Amino acid sequence: MQHPPLDPFASGYLDRPDGARLYWELSGNPAGRPALYLHGGPGGGLGRGGYRRRFDPRSHLIIGLDQRGCGRSTPWAADDLATLETQTMTHLLDDLEALREHLSVDRWLLHGVSWGSTLALAYALEYPQRVSEVVNLAVTSGGRWEIDWITDGMQPVFPEAHARLREPLRADERTIEGYARLLRDPDPAVRSDAGDRWDEWEATHMSLGPLAGPGPFLHDDPRQRRNFATLVTHYWARDCFLPGDRAVLARIGDLSGIPGVLVHGRRDISGPARTAWQLHRSWPGSRLEIVEEDGHGGPRSAQIAQDAMDAFARDDPRSDRRRGRKLLTLGSPE
Repeated sequence: MQHPPLDPFASGYLDRPDGARLYWELSGNPAGRPALYLHGGPGGGLGRGGYRRRFDPRSHLIIGLDQRGCGRSTPWAADDLATLETQTMTHLLDDLEALREHLSVDRWLLHGVSWGSTLALAYALEYPQRVSEVVNLAVTSGGRWEIDWITDGMQPVFPEAHARLREPLRADERTIEGYARLLRDPDPAVRSDAGDRWDEWEATHMSLGPLAGPGPFLHDDPRQRRNFATLVTHYWARDCFLPGDRAVLARIGDLSGIPGVLVHGRRDISGPARTAWQLHRSWPGSRLEIVEEDGHGGPRSAQIAQDAMDAFARDDPRSDRRRGRKLLTLGSPE
């Protein structure tokens, strides 16, 4: 069962040197164990805050961040395409470190969902001393195989939807690179059409999960569709800026000593369980939970992730949790 709904007790914006303005919010126990939620996408945003209910508010200082270019962070990528030049994995990891320092957090638990799980793993590999545990749901790693699967590999399952996705592309063009091009086209009509087509494809391959919506689109708002598609295709066309020896799977063994829980639905056609299984096999001390009835997320998967985070808080031998108290002075609910 999820924890009760709760509102943030503090929120604010973190200004970055390149002009990005990042929205953050805090909820739960100001003196609790810091836990950072990393949303999906790229470009999904925190939404209405349902993520907060996955954390025990008595034990955790719950930290949410709208990643650059989406949600309440500004500017949106689709509104200012020039900002894509400062949309890289390095920028995102620097953002997380800047937020950690801004909030005076020593170490935090990372909870990533879908794309957020890639970001969580990349951050843990870059800053292992700042991570207490990782709990990932609907696991991804940003690898080339995953990206090609989610854009073209599923064509035999959804042939009619895939044909529509490919309609505006050149015959010799890789799908993900073609959409990254279309979503930077000078013509707003081209960008709008590409955003709609991409969002239809996302809704199609997500349709087999237990939480799938009834509509033809993943997002109701056309501007949100365009922004989501712009960010997703920008990162995926560039292998999430994690090429070669920087690939998550190639380095995951370096997380030995950091407890990790990987939760993945067997019916997740958007991202088959292979990635979660490979990460687990190469990450000493990790735990893999395959949920037979779930797709790309789902109620049972969310509950397992929640139980894992609650257990980490419950089993924490450290008694001094005063490190979060100064956060009360950093902002106020908005």
